[in-house]
Amino acid sequence: MAAELTSVRVDVWAWSVRLYKTRSAATDAAKAGHIRVNGDRAKPAQPVKVGDEVRALTDREHIVFVKQLLTKRVSAAVAAAAIDDRTPALPPKEERAAPVVRERGAGRPTKRDRRALEKLRGERR
Repeated sequence: MAAELTSVRVDVWAWSVRLYKTRSAATDAAKAGHIRVNGDRAKPAQPVKVGDEVRALTDREHIVFVKQLLTKRVSAAVAAAAIDDRTPALPPKEERAAPVVRERGAGRPTKRDRRALEKLRGERR
């Protein structure tokens, strides 16, 4: 029977629970300071234990708590069970005006054109 783990490297754990796509990406993120454990910058070999807070910066900041220690990449269902995800929900997308498409070869917009576009978008009075 294997001995029960008490800690795991933070880069291995972040990769195992699918915060990063590859182990090398998790290691590079830790080296760059994009992973924090309990508020402190983590080096790749820093150990994490059950109950630690891990903040990982990917496309946005993920705030997760360690519920289970993993050393190998697992399925998404097992990975979701190994973390307590407290990442805030994304704000709803704002409605934006459609981008203005100019005819090819029309050149740069004049000052008058630019002001008309801004007025149309509601950016200028």
